[in-house]
Amino acid sequence: MKIYYAPNTRAVRIVWLFEELGLPYELERFKLGDPGMRAPEYRKVNPMGRVPTLEDGDLTMSESGAIVQYVLARYGNGRLVPAQTSQDFGPYLQWLHYAEGMLMPPVNTIVVETMLLPPERRNQGNADRALKLLTRMLVPVNAHLEGREFLAGEFSGADIMTGHACTVAANLGADVSDKPHLAAYIARINARPALKRSWAA
Repeated sequence: MKIYYAPNTRAVRIVWLFEELGLPYELERFKLGDPGMRAPEYRKVNPMGRVPTLEDGDLTMSESGAIVQYVLARYGNGRLVPAQTSQDFGPYLQWLHYAEGMLMPPVNTIVVETMLLPPERRNQGNADRALKLLTRMLVPVNAHLEGREFLAGEFSGADIMTGHACTVAANLGADVSDKPHLAAYIARINARPALKRSWAA
């Protein structure tokens, strides 16, 4: 399988997943904002010109959450997903989707307003409001992690999705100083060798 990747993007999740599962993969690297991502050749692979993209034979996917679910269903052999009869299965689905539903929208706004737009087009008010919202969206994660090591029983795909999003949120300045369970969780998942390798891919 082939992963199209750029550092500090959602593509980190996919490399992390493959590293946790010990699955072989080919990596096509871009830099963030790389003109090659907008080139006609890559647009044929991903019309949006974004990463991640996964190629598995004739199948091409570009939504990180869907890629995580697909890879775990096809190649996970039951790993990183609670059994459907487990009490952890519902929370697993909740936190698998929380990343894109609640955390990444304000992250996107912050990144656009502070990094991607040229300085003359940036709106600090938008960035400040997004950061305030992002910090608020971390409150339920912190509460859920009280007394837990991971989001849904054992380490799972939910941690790859929402754990990555929490790490990004903290790196962008979301306040975790009053969220001790979350702060410990971020440190814990970032100590995993597979995630260290995916950040450095």
